[in-house]
Order: sequence, then C-alpha cells, then structure tokens
Amino acid sequence: MDMIMWIIIAVLALFVGIGAGIVIRKKVAEGKVTSAEQEARRLVSEAVKKAEQTRKEALMEAKEEIHKNRVSAENDIRERRTEVQRNEKRLIQREEQLDKRAQLYDTKDEQLSKRAKELDKQEGELADIKKSQLAMLEKISGLTVEQAKDQLLSELKEAIKHEAALTITQNEQAVKEESDQKAKEIIALAIQRYASDYVSEVTVSVVNIPNDEMKGRIIGREGRNIRTIETMTGVDLIIDDTPEAITISSFDPIRREIARRALERLVSDGRIHPTRIEEMVEKSRKEVEDSIKKEGEKVVFECGVVGLHPELIKTLGRLKYRTSYGQNVLKHSMEVCFLSGMMAAELGVDVKLAKRAGLLHDIGKALDFEIEGSHVELGIDVAKKYKEQYEVIHAIQAHHGDVEAKTVIACIVQAADAISAARPGARRENLENYIKRLEKLESIANEFQGVEKSFAIQAGREIRVIVNPEAVSDDDIVLMAHDIVKKIEENLEYPGQIKVHIVRENRAIDYAK
Repeated sequence: MDMIMWIIIAVLALFVGIGAGIVIRKKVAEGKVTSAEQEARRLVSEAVKKAEQTRKEALMEAKEEIHKNRVSAENDIRERRTEVQRNEKRLIQREEQLDKRAQLYDTKDEQLSKRAKELDKQEGELADIKKSQLAMLEKISGLTVEQAKDQLLSELKEAIKHEAALTITQNEQAVKEESDQKAKEIIALAIQRYASDYVSEVTVSVVNIPNDEMKGRIIGREGRNIRTIETMTGVDLIIDDTPEAITISSFDPIRREIARRALERLVSDGRIHPTRIEEMVEKSRKEVEDSIKKEGEKVVFECGVVGLHPELIKTLGRLKYRTSYGQNVLKHSMEVCFLSGMMAAELGVDVKLAKRAGLLHDIGKALDFEIEGSHVELGIDVAKKYKEQYEVIHAIQAHHGDVEAKTVIACIVQAADAISAARPGARRENLENYIKRLEKLESIANEFQGVEKSFAIQAGREIRVIVNPEAVSDDDIVLMAHDIVKKIEENLEYPGQIKVHIVRENRAIDYAK
C-alpha cells in the first residue's frame, strides 16, 4: 500500500516535473521570440531610417542636377536671344541700306530718264540743224551732196597720186643711198677680215695643250665648259684644227692674260668643269692684279720716281696691258719719263719733277676701259685725287695741246710724248680705232640698268651682256636687247652687223655641314 502510494506519488511527481519542464521551456521559448522580434523591429527601424536618408540624398542630388540644367538652359536661351537680336539689328540695317539704295537707284533712274529725253530732244534739234545746214551749203555751192562727194573724191585721188609719186621718188632715193652705204659696209667688212692677221698680233694669245683630246674636255658636254670660260673672262676661245694649241682672242689684254693663266692651270690640273673653271679664273684674276702691282713698283723703281701714292703705282702697272695705236702705253710712259728727265737736265729744270710728270702723263689710259671720258680728263682727276703737284697735273692736261702749256715742265712732256710717238713703227692708228670701237660697244651695254658685265667678242661682231637675274626678268631681256640694238645703231659706226646676246642665269648654292 505504501509502495503503491510511493509509486503513485513518484508518477505524480514525474508528471508534475514534466509539466513544470514543459512550462519552463515554453516560457524560455517565449522569451527568445520576444527578443528576436525586438531585434527585428530594431533592424527594420534602422533600415527605414537609412532608406529615408538615401531617399533624401537622392532627392537633393536630383534637385541640384535639375537646377544646373535649368541654369544652363537659361544661359543658352539668353545667348540665342542675344544672337537673334544682333541678327535682327543687322537685318534691319541691311533693309535700311537696301531702301536707301533703292531710293538712290530710283533717283538715278529718274535723272537718266530726264537725260535721255534731253538727248533725244538735242538729237532732233541737231538733225534739223544738219538738214538746214546741208540745204544752205547746197544752195551756196550750187552742188548736191552726191556731186560734192564726187568732186571731193576726184580731188583726193589726184592728191594721193601726187603723194604716191613723191613717196616712190623718195624711196628710190633712200634705197639708192642705203645700197651705197651697204656696199661700203660690205667692202669695209671684207677689208677688216682680210686684215685679221694684223689685228691678231696684239689681240690673241696661244695656249699649248698636251694633246687634241684636251680640246674636247675644254669644250665640255654641249659646250658648257667653253661657255663658262668665255662668260667668266669675256674672251673668245678659238678651238680649230691647229694641233695641240688653243687661241684666246680679246681686245682687252688683261682679260686675255687672265684667261690664258686660267686655261693653263685647268690644262695642267686636268679637272675641267664649271665650278673648277670659276675657281681658276678667280685665282688667275688675283694673280694678274698682284703682277700689275709688282710691275708698277718695278717701273717706279727703274724710273727713279719716289713718293707716288700706292694706288697710282698700281694704276701705272695696269698700263702694261694697255696699247695706244699699237704701242704699249707703259713702255711709252717710261720713254717719256726718261726723255723728259734728259731734256730737263739740259735745260736746268727740276729733273725729278719732269720725270714724274712724264711717267704720269698717260695715267688716264689705265682707267678709260672702266670710266667714261678722255684719258686726259681721267688722268687729271686721278692726279688730283692723290694730291699730285700742280706742275704734274698741268703737264697731264696740256700734253695733247688741249690747253696752252704754261710751265716748262708741260712743254718738256709735250716734246717727249711727241718724240716717243714719232718713233718709226711705234703706233698703228687702225688698231686703236678698232679697240676704241669695241670699248664704246661695251660702254653702251653697261649703261643699261641691271647689266652686271658686258664683253665685246667675235672681233666686235657680237656683244655678250650678263644681267642680274633679280633685277631683270625673262621678259625684260627681250626689250633690253631691242634697246641696246637701237642705241648701238644710233651711237656707233660699224661694218656689217652686231649680234646682241643677253645672258640671264639663276644659281643656287648651299653647303653640306
């Protein structure tokens, strides 16, 4: 009984324990649910807050973007409105101008209409006047218009017939005179050609070459080398069948000497092309200038004349390459110097002054190739320039009798000059005239603007003119050639015809560094 009671009690206690556990577990579970719900509510609250904040931020950004777009749109509208206003102003101005022009054209149209009406009226009046004048003329002359025309044509035919006969007579006379002149020129040209050996004695130089193959190299491809030599020096190169020899022809001895030296150097060197030719010609020109200076110093030393200006000494040296009537002017000046000194010594006059005047009396002949004027005028100018004494200047001025000799020195120089020139075989007048004509030919060409150099070649039958390509165009050289020809015909007497050859050349030079 007790056992059962205890079992019952134990079972009851077990059920009570189980129930109590269930109750306790249920309460614990309810507590956890409550806590989870609170946490969930907190998270939801925070999420709502963040969402609200994000929404507000997005709304602010959207408002700012809208504001920016609105400002930009307003600026664009404002600019477009300004542009439209400007265009409207321009259109209004254009319209005003067009209105003014239209008014002006209307005014002019009215004026032209009035002018046309006036002209029509004047034309009608003139027609009436013409008719009345014709009627009056017919009444006065007793001739109709047709009869007057016939009479006028008849008189005109008679006048034309007379003029034609007179013109034919004049032309026949002119043709006769021209044919006589042409015949004389032809004869003179023939005589000049026949006398070429006489001229060549003092106008040509001969350069020996090792073989005839060298002639071809001097001529060059298409003649470019020989053209360069002739252009640079102003001489004629005569390459003919003469074996191992080339002839240099020029009336100017200085040019001929420069060409001879340059050609000898080129033949010796073997390198013959335009650039090398220019180098050799320039080098030869410097050598000739040095030799001129040395020759002047040598002459002054031999003559015993001291105290001359260095430029006068150099100018004296140039006389070595100058001839007067076939006589070498430097040798002639030395003869006059010595003769003047001898006569001055016999007369008891200043010997040094007489020799000085005698040596310088023809100094102008060294310059008359370059400067226009007689050798007396040029000699006076150069003597004054370098402060020579009055007696020397007066002797130069009076040695040809252009002025009266006022000093004994001038009379002595006159006599010495005549003695030197009168020496048998000293001078040849024909050669001097020939050279003067060539000098005049070059001086005519040099007068034209843009001409750098000119060379008379082919015995004066050709003038080669080199022009500055920057100052003279291709079209200008045609007109220049015509003008030079016209001036030669007006100012120069010459046999045959003269060819005017103008050369215009452009060059470009650069250096590789």
